[in-house]
Amino acid sequence: MAEALYNNHILRLAAAIPHQARLEGPQASVQRVSPICGSRIIVDLDLDEAGRVARFGQEVRACALGQASAAIMGAEVLGKTPLELAAARDALAAYLKGEAETPGDWPGIEALMPARPHKGRHGSILLAFQTAADAAADAAGR
Repeated sequence: MAEALYNNHILRLAAAIPHQARLEGPQASVQRVSPICGSRIIVDLDLDEAGRVARFGQEVRACALGQASAAIMGAEVLGKTPLELAAARDALAAYLKGEAETPGDWPGIEALMPARPHKGRHGSILLAFQTAADAAADAAGR
């Protein structure tokens, strides 16, 4: 039997999003909105001299799946490079589109696997990973 879309694990993640505070004076700040559902995430971040995420803040206004995705991304974002964030975004997108068998190796990402058949939820699920990858790319390009 398939796991329920809004299961207890998703709801627990949605209630415990890390780094839920905007940063003051970040190197990069990016806002993305899902055109399908209106979910919105703003990510602020700084990279250190080695090009890894040193400071991270996010403001999340999304459904439970979008919030859970932000929690999963935020729990592991510190220390990641822009390339690692882009790879995580691309792996999750390929999985949701049916182009890959797994959503990638980002810790905790398997919690989102039950949402694959629900195409209307994909935009919200991808939002946190897209916004973090965009912000890291912006910071790296400074």
